[in-house]
Amino acid sequence: MKLSNGLALNGHPAGRHFLQIPGPTNVPDRILRAMDYPTIDHRGPEFGRLGRAVLTGIREIFRTRSPVVIYPASGTGAWEAALVNTLSPGDSVLMCETGHFATLWKKMAERLGLVVEFVPGDWRHAVDPETVERILVEDVQRRLRAVCVVHNETATGVTSDVAAIRRAIDASKHPALLLVDTISSLGSIDYRHDEWGVDVTVAGSQKGLMLPPGLSFNAVSDKALAASKSAKLPRSYWDWHDQLASNERGYFPFTPATNLLYGLHEAIAMLLEEGLENVFARHRRHAAATRAAVQGWGLEILCADPQRYSAALTAVLMPAGHSADALRKVALERFNLSLGQGLSKVADKVFRIGHLGDFNDLTLMGTLSGIEMSLALAGVPHSRGGAQAAMQSLAAADAVR
Repeated sequence: MKLSNGLALNGHPAGRHFLQIPGPTNVPDRILRAMDYPTIDHRGPEFGRLGRAVLTGIREIFRTRSPVVIYPASGTGAWEAALVNTLSPGDSVLMCETGHFATLWKKMAERLGLVVEFVPGDWRHAVDPETVERILVEDVQRRLRAVCVVHNETATGVTSDVAAIRRAIDASKHPALLLVDTISSLGSIDYRHDEWGVDVTVAGSQKGLMLPPGLSFNAVSDKALAASKSAKLPRSYWDWHDQLASNERGYFPFTPATNLLYGLHEAIAMLLEEGLENVFARHRRHAAATRAAVQGWGLEILCADPQRYSAALTAVLMPAGHSADALRKVALERFNLSLGQGLSKVADKVFRIGHLGDFNDLTLMGTLSGIEMSLALAGVPHSRGGAQAAMQSLAAADAVR
């Protein structure tokens, strides 16, 4: 039976599902077709060619000449790999509270036996490079072995300035490693592993790379590789050296996620065909249009610093007394539209609009129109015309391109 709005009363609803959470993102048909291929012998010559191609190509996405280690894991696995390969039990690390995922990485570090100096934050602002520099200057005994930051905080839509953090570390003349989480920024926001002097970059497959969940990455500098030789945290599966030894010939020391690697090969091709600068410009354009819509509705963006707005997602504060989860429920049930939920400290207080990955103007306008209709149906106080403001933003951006 179908309702008057076209949704199925039972079974799968009509039309496409708008998956507009900040990851996993929509998987393009090209990548789906690439993965729809018979699994091959992961010790055979055909796989070796595939392995060499993706291990070389992914470096272009990270903008690095350094090796990139690929794990069949979520981004959480890449977090752990970054820590256990570079640090020893009892080492101190500096972390900054920019949101839910920075907090989770901190909890992992503590569970692994590291001592975390955690700079508190309000979940509305980015990492402050001046604070990082001050703490490192004060660390005269050089206790801190690493600075760990989240480039783009997926829970809040706040992007930190990694280049400025690198300059702060250099200004302090501190030898700490720089470890950066780019799980929701790689392939969607400008990021430069080599140029910005990052030692370990952490990433995942399910966001800007447009793949399903299941692959994670560590881009590794020479300094980080040197640190791994004396690091004492236990590691076996995550060990870089086992990986790199096999990677030289295009293989892996364990059974790899073969079909995801087919997809990764296609994703790299798609990103390079469009051109990374064009990819980043597209994301900035859609982010600006989304913010125009939010402001047109009279709602508040969670990120309090316009200079640090994310190009990958926008987190929107609900008016006092109104439930973000109730709005999300209306959007899903009435329009088959999935929006990101608020996490931990901002649970039920914000909803998140993902505008990253395989995403174009019509997808954006369908998303924003669905949100505007959902706001009305959920009885959320707002002004009409946010979607129209987004269209005007897109048109204005086109006029200056």
